[in-house]
Amino acid sequence: MSALFIAFMEGMSITKIVPTIEAGLSSVLGTLALILIFGAIIGKLMTESGASQQIADTIVSKMGVKLLPYALLIIGTIFGMAMFYEVAFLIAAPLVISIAKEAKIPYMRLIVPTVAGATMGHSIFPPQPGPMALVTAFHADISQVYIFGLIVIIPTIICSGVLIRRFIPGLDEMPLGNVMKPAEKKPASELPSFGISILVPLLPAILMIGSSLAKLTVSSHSFLYKFAEFIGSAEISMLLAVLVAMWVFGYRRHQTGAEITNQLTSAIEGISNVLLVIAAGGVMKEVIIDTGIGDTLVSFVGKLPVSPLILAWIITVLIRILTGQGAVAAITAAGIVAPMIAAFNVNPVLMVLACAVGSNTMTLMYDGGFLLFQQSFGISIKDTFKTWGALEFTNSFVGLIVILGLDLVM
Repeated sequence: MSALFIAFMEGMSITKIVPTIEAGLSSVLGTLALILIFGAIIGKLMTESGASQQIADTIVSKMGVKLLPYALLIIGTIFGMAMFYEVAFLIAAPLVISIAKEAKIPYMRLIVPTVAGATMGHSIFPPQPGPMALVTAFHADISQVYIFGLIVIIPTIICSGVLIRRFIPGLDEMPLGNVMKPAEKKPASELPSFGISILVPLLPAILMIGSSLAKLTVSSHSFLYKFAEFIGSAEISMLLAVLVAMWVFGYRRHQTGAEITNQLTSAIEGISNVLLVIAAGGVMKEVIIDTGIGDTLVSFVGKLPVSPLILAWIITVLIRILTGQGAVAAITAAGIVAPMIAAFNVNPVLMVLACAVGSNTMTLMYDGGFLLFQQSFGISIKDTFKTWGALEFTNSFVGLIVILGLDLVM
């Protein structure tokens, strides 16, 4: 409806509206539909097999109680990279509550670093929908997005997940409602190994980075170059990760084909709403492009003495606040921001990261992530702003500062 309203207000011809909607749907779902489905499947298989529990148990045991917040930063980031944020949250939160109970630590002290890592991992790294749409729109080198994204995420999540806890009053006294319960742990003997548990969610990133490095060493006309390009595509790397997950988390654990199929079906059913939201963001993006709003904005902001990276961040933040959806904010901002890359000669990788951190910012009560956090723990709106709101704003602001620092040295 918002896209239609903008189209009519901008005077778009009625004969062009439907083709624009179709183009918006195809431009987003054509790129992201398979990736979304594959991501949901990997998350489901990891949950059902106990791989998520194995990752959490192993990292926590190796790093110990003193480094527990940093361990949970790593866990949250891995889960955020591998799954939709909502799935990562619902898997990680019960595990963290169990860990807090065993370590006799106020649960919110451990939830904050976990969520900080999960939101940033989901917002910055392909093949999650927001960053993947930005990479596609800006024609950015995906391996560089991973490399510079890692540089951005480390100081950012330390600030938003660890340091910020010192400035949140009443953090240790926040009550835990009766909605979120500690996770029921599977016996260690039933869990897959740590190596294979961590390999599956990271496999797409490994293949994409490896592909980019391989292409630097061979001729662009060679078979090896074309093969590396094929293997390193988001769709194929995700498909390979799904096949590996089906084998190691399913068949190898003596599950029948019917049981695995049921898990796949359940995973796909669970993302139907996500697909609709992403599709709506694609339509909005296409309307903004076709009506010329993006070009007009670029022309206007070009006269302002502000870095285009800051402008891209502000635009994405505003869309995130208005829509309450991180992926929609990234996808919509892509249509507005893309002309700035050529107009101002901006590094497309840094532009991807600026929009990515902008899509992960403090939001209001109608945001799905805000409500999920608040309702899951049964805390007040005020306490949600103090925790979720504070860590999200810190993620966004500190991330932008690091990106601007990279821009100075690149």
